[in-house]
Formats: sequence, C-alpha cells, structure tokens
Amino acid sequence: MATKKAPATSNTSKEELLHYYREMLLIRRFEEKAGQLYGMGLIGGFCHLYIGQEAVVVGLEAASEEGDKRITSYRDHGHMLACGMDAKGVMAELTGRAGGYSKGKGGSMHMFSKERHFYGGHGIVGAQVPLGAGLAFADAYNGNGRVTFAYFGDGAANQGQVYETYNMAELWKLPVIFVIENNQYAMGTSLARSTKSSSLFGRGLAYGIPGEQVDGMDVLAVKAAGEKAVAHCRAGNGPYILEMMTYRYRGHSMSDPAKYRTREEVQKMRDEKDAIEHVRDLLLTGGHATDDDLKAIDKDIKAIITEAADFAKDSPEPALAELWTDIYA
Repeated sequence: MATKKAPATSNTSKEELLHYYREMLLIRRFEEKAGQLYGMGLIGGFCHLYIGQEAVVVGLEAASEEGDKRITSYRDHGHMLACGMDAKGVMAELTGRAGGYSKGKGGSMHMFSKERHFYGGHGIVGAQVPLGAGLAFADAYNGNGRVTFAYFGDGAANQGQVYETYNMAELWKLPVIFVIENNQYAMGTSLARSTKSSSLFGRGLAYGIPGEQVDGMDVLAVKAAGEKAVAHCRAGNGPYILEMMTYRYRGHSMSDPAKYRTREEVQKMRDEKDAIEHVRDLLLTGGHATDDDLKAIDKDIKAIITEAADFAKDSPEPALAELWTDIYA
C-alpha cells in the first residue's frame, strides 16, 4: 500500500551534505542570474525559474546512476545543472547564442544533452510524460538496467496523456519513475481549486502503480524516496510515482506577478521550509562546516555563474545557415 512522507536518512556524510548544499546553491544562483538577464532583455521568450524546488532534482540525481535518463517540462534549468550540464552552455542557450546546448535555437524550454542523458525541456504541458515512458521502453527492450525520471507538475497531472501513459507503463512494466513536482500552483490555480484528490500519486493506484508523497523541500527525504523508487524499477517491478511536495518562490514565469498568493505565504515557506537553509543548518549544527566555509562555497558558485553569464554575452548569435539545420525538410 502507498505511504506518505518518506523519512530522511540520518547517516549522511559530511561530503554528501556539502555536495547537496553546493548543487542546490548552484541552481539558485543560476536562476537568480537568469532572472536578472531576462530583466535586462538578454533572455527573450519564456523563462520559468526553479527557485525553491532545488531539493527535488538534487535529491533524485543523488539516487541515480550513470546512464539513467531524465526528461521534464519547461521549468528545466535546475534539472540540467543537477545532471551535470555546463552552466555556460545552459546560459548561452537561454540568451539564444551559438554556444548554447541547442545552438541558440531552443531557448529556455527546449535544450537537450545526449551526453548527460537529458532529453528536454518540453513546452507542451504533459507532453514529456509519454516521451519519458518511450525512453524507458527503449531501456527495457535493450535490457540495460537503466531507469528514466519523467518529471511533471501538479497542473500536468490533470492531463489525459499522463493516465494513458500510466496504463501502458504498468502494462509493460517499464522502468520509469513518474516525478510529480507538486509546487501547489498550476500557473495561477491552486491545487485546492483544481482537484478533489487528497493526493496526486494516489491516482496511480487505479493502474496498479505504487507511489508515495515526499517532502520535496528536504533533499535527504527526496534521496531516500528516490533510492526506493529506483530499486523498484531496476528489479523489474514496473513504474513508480513520487509526488514531491515542493514550492516555487517566484511566479509561474517571468511575466507572472503571482498575485494569486500572499507575500506572507511565500515568506513563511522561505523561513520555515527552505531546502538550502535546511542543509546549511545540518552542516553548521553537525560541525561539518563553518560559516566561513559556506561563504567560500557561495563565493565560488557566484564566480561560476558570472563566468557563465560572460560566456553567454560573448558567444555569437547563430549563423543564418542554422535556420536550415535540425529540421525535417
């Protein structure tokens, strides 16, 4: 039977905690810089920031192995950085430059890295879910023991193709982990106004897919749940659903003033549940790091982000000939 609130592991090493802290901070500082560049007009089109949700991807990447795949929606910069994609290439793609992962033609929502097994960034709500099952089907067919993480949000959880995919994935015992990043708001519609379901992972039970609800603001809880889901899939038991209870601090996209919730609500989450501050407290209270140590990490990451922004600004725009590459006809 499905369970709720996977517990965090207590036997986490100093090195692991420092790694999680650094990875989550890298994502947050990158997104803050992306927001600045968007405001300066250097990033065009849509731009959806991941600030607040960092523990989800960092925790699940910690539970993955080399060769595992990941696919997600348009709120995707954090997933790229967590799986090892270079911040310079990601930032250059955001600014539409030739040095970007999709040669400047994909932008924020549509970049890929075959080398890091990252299959997008997809702009159509829920469209990545059946594609994720397709990736898992290929792994099952090849018998290579790999797992696919298919990320989507609470808004996409109401899309019909998600449930068609659930049915096929369980029928064929596909090694896919459906990760619902439940950040409480589908664009501007709160979860309470869009569904009567007490949980989103519970909908999978109708198809025979087990799952659980996890504290997505706790990277250790995410990793523990991820390891359980990965083991289930690698054992040939079919798909698994992880509903990550998380929260985005910014609007749905850069054009969203987020007036559908109060400042007090957002500040309360920042004060009480921030994923980075949680790990920071564990490092300090456990004697694993000093305040100066953590300031040094932040300084190092800021230098990486500055270098990425400079690389993006200096990278040329795509040549006109690029209009005719990577197309069907």
